[in-house]
Amino acid sequence: MSVVAASAIISQWNQLIPGMQQSSNDFYTAVDRFLAEQHLDGVKIERVTLYEGGLLSAKREYLQVRRKQHVFHICAAPFGKSFFVSWWLGEVRSGMWALLCTLPFIGRLFAFFADITKPLTYYRIDTALMFQAVTHDAVLEALDHVITMKGMRALTEAEKKPIMRDLFGQISGGMR
Repeated sequence: MSVVAASAIISQWNQLIPGMQQSSNDFYTAVDRFLAEQHLDGVKIERVTLYEGGLLSAKREYLQVRRKQHVFHICAAPFGKSFFVSWWLGEVRSGMWALLCTLPFIGRLFAFFADITKPLTYYRIDTALMFQAVTHDAVLEALDHVITMKGMRALTEAEKKPIMRDLFGQISGGMR
């Protein structure tokens, strides 16, 4: 298991399904199956555990879906008498720049230079959005399948929409 931490969050989605009980394991298996049907190149899917808080806090299992510099962390868990599903899409810095950007004080300078050497482009945005669409659809298919099997109310279109962040933190800076 290799947890990949996002350096920037691009988008997020979550939904609480009142009255639904479901195994997280079964849900993750269904999402994995729906993603496999897409035959995406370079996608790595694995179960990872992330801390709920600091180092001494409990851990929670997530489904991690990684493709190049983008990573999804999908959470599915019972919550009281309900079932909660969320995902976070982030961008990952890798290599020497990622290490340098974490240094105290001068890390911001390295992050600035990293952004200059890898500018925001339409291609970069498009691939992030395509990856988001495919992965979000797989999560929704798995969720819709469970909801249908249990005879529950389907999600509305508004409930299905992800929340977009300031894409890559650079939209106002323009593209190259």
